Amino acid sequence: MSSGRWSEGDGGWQRLARRMWALCTAVLLIGLAGAGLSGCNNSPYWAGAGKENTLFISFDERSPRYLDPTSSYTAPEGVYVYQITEPLYGYHYLKRPYQLIPRAAAEVVKPYYLDAQGQRLPEDAPADKIALSIYDVPIRPGVMFAPSPAFARDPQGHYYYHQLTAGQLGDKRSPWQFEHQGTRELVADDFVYALKRHATPRTEAPIYGLFSERVLGLKEYGALIRQENAKLLQGLPESTKDKPFLDFRKWPLEGAEAVNPHLLRIRIKGKYPQWSYWMATTFLSPIPWEVDAFYAQKGMAEHGISWNQWPVGTGPFMMTEYEQDRRHVMSRNPNYHVDTYPCDGSEEDKAAGLLADCGKRLPFIDKVVATLVKERVPRKELFKQGYLDIPDLERGDWGVEFLADQSDSDEVAAFFHERGFRFPRDTDPNSWYLGFNWLDPVVGDGATPQQHERNRKLRQALSMAIDWEEGYGQIFKNRGGVASYGPVPPGVFGSRDAEPGYFNPVTHKRVDGKIVRRSLEEARQLMVEAGYPDGRDATTGRPLVLNYDFMRTVTPEVKAENDWMVKQFAKLGVQLDVRATDYNQFQEKVRQGKHQIYWWGWFADYPDAENFLFLLYGPNSKSKHEGENSSNYQNDEYDRLFQTMQTLDDGPEKRRVIARMMEIVQKDAPWAGGYWPYTGQAFQHWIYNGKPSIVVRDPVRFYRLDAAERDRQQAEWNRPVWWPLLVLVLGAVAIVWATRRSFMARETATARGRVAAPGGAD
Repeated sequence: MSSGRWSEGDGGWQRLARRMWALCTAVLLIGLAGAGLSGCNNSPYWAGAGKENTLFISFDERSPRYLDPTSSYTAPEGVYVYQITEPLYGYHYLKRPYQLIPRAAAEVVKPYYLDAQGQRLPEDAPADKIALSIYDVPIRPGVMFAPSPAFARDPQGHYYYHQLTAGQLGDKRSPWQFEHQGTRELVADDFVYALKRHATPRTEAPIYGLFSERVLGLKEYGALIRQENAKLLQGLPESTKDKPFLDFRKWPLEGAEAVNPHLLRIRIKGKYPQWSYWMATTFLSPIPWEVDAFYAQKGMAEHGISWNQWPVGTGPFMMTEYEQDRRHVMSRNPNYHVDTYPCDGSEEDKAAGLLADCGKRLPFIDKVVATLVKERVPRKELFKQGYLDIPDLERGDWGVEFLADQSDSDEVAAFFHERGFRFPRDTDPNSWYLGFNWLDPVVGDGATPQQHERNRKLRQALSMAIDWEEGYGQIFKNRGGVASYGPVPPGVFGSRDAEPGYFNPVTHKRVDGKIVRRSLEEARQLMVEAGYPDGRDATTGRPLVLNYDFMRTVTPEVKAENDWMVKQFAKLGVQLDVRATDYNQFQEKVRQGKHQIYWWGWFADYPDAENFLFLLYGPNSKSKHEGENSSNYQNDEYDRLFQTMQTLDDGPEKRRVIARMMEIVQKDAPWAGGYWPYTGQAFQHWIYNGKPSIVVRDPVRFYRLDAAERDRQQAEWNRPVWWPLLVLVLGAVAIVWATRRSFMARETATARGRVAAPGGAD
């Protein structure tokens, strides 16, 4: 009886087991297949992104610190500010040597000169007779700002959002979350406001020191603004983020006025030919007072709604998404004025296809998406996969690095050729250098004449020991370049680095007709004279430990460079302590003067020697005057010559003055040398009109892309490999089958045992 009931139950259990195993197998196979299908698309972007008219780039570490045109001065910041805002002038995209062209201005103008009595002088008047240079700049009519809630007005003409309530702000984190958007026409007063704003004590203004020496009345204006700002902040805690609006319209500036809505007049003290170049920087981008007032309201800074996240301009793009340290998106400005691709260039430009879009409306691209990718190797891989159209817009050495990879391997060269990557290379004014902080008691100026001389010999010895020719000429080819002898790069008037036979006599000498680096024996003798024989303090016997502030967090690709630098100092027995931080922290440390030895680079704002020599000009000190002299170097003779050089047109006298300035800094060694890097960008073959440049900072409006070709190539280059998945599925089936077989054998054996047992139990 019971055995009959068991036999019947056994069949039921077997059927149930088979169903369960079949179900498990099906679920497993479906899961594996699903995983495989999802793995077909390894794109880091949304579905269909490759088909869109969108440029994909990357950035590293963190979001830029300043997107405010008054403050922005570094390459990571310029990637966005130059695409969004529009200075008075720009540079012709194709022409070399570089040529100024009008942007927000209607034309590039020459100044006229006045003497001390206000009488007009001829164009060739000597500099010492010129009291003022007058720039009357016509503003392009009909130019409109990008949409912003700051401009939005109600039917009665009142601004919707200039008296924000807590309810209107709510939890908004973007200007695009406001219901109403508006615009208005660009006028000359927007540039007057921009110049006045350099006197602000509210944010970093790196060019105020230099501008205040040249723009009539700006230094006095700065003193006035500091007083007015103090009145506004009276009674408020210093840490407050909500500061009452500082309205620069209230106080006139003698050096800038709007003659009429479309004529800007700027008065420059003396003769200063470089002023035209400054009008091609974002420091002369328009600042609409409405946006300044809108961002100054209570709660806006806390919500991340400010110039540093959401700049407003008249350029071809506008910031439409800002995810801190993750992603930034610039979209086409619907209000952008008529702008066309250039029709004139060189024969080389024509052969490279860079004139094919002559006369076409700009920009070609609808959107730019910049995504955080922290390390260089993953960025290179994303480029190879086709998921980055350009690795980034910040650095000018990606093409150099890929060319180095290509030269090291025939297999890599074939791979790059097959994929059609483009690596155009050129020479452009830019530099990398190792600097000493002049305020530091060990490597700086020194408190006494004796200490000054000791510190100078220490700097000279270290400058001799660092073998830039080896490091960036032979070892680090992906960051390759030519060792420098001074602060002015080849290709810029006044530089002697490219002259045959020229060298820095402090660090090099001529031996048998060849220029070679001075020996370590000579450097060690200087160490003795500096008071550090064998890298130890002659008085205390303690080892000399110097701090090296590096401008990036240490990733595998830069660790080798830092290790190499440590070895250069070790040649003289000096211990180098690498203190690496992310770029924003590095900037803050340098601003506060808490650095000792540092590594930094400089991309030319304009192709003139002043833009490199001012990096060592005393009144442009970073820590004292928030300028760009990060070494805080100060030498009275150098500063006087710099002021003279600023008044000179290119010619023999300017060349003589620059040569003497070079002699001074070579002897003082505020920099331990560095190198002139090669310039080269990396482009996918579906990107057109790519031409590498350091000086042209707004290239995106010229780029054109073939999105359909990109989508095809992304699918081809990232085609899934199925055989590992098939092996995995077959293995899973084998496991399920073996498990089921074992289970059924066990169940059958158990059932037989129960049938054979005497009696039974229910």
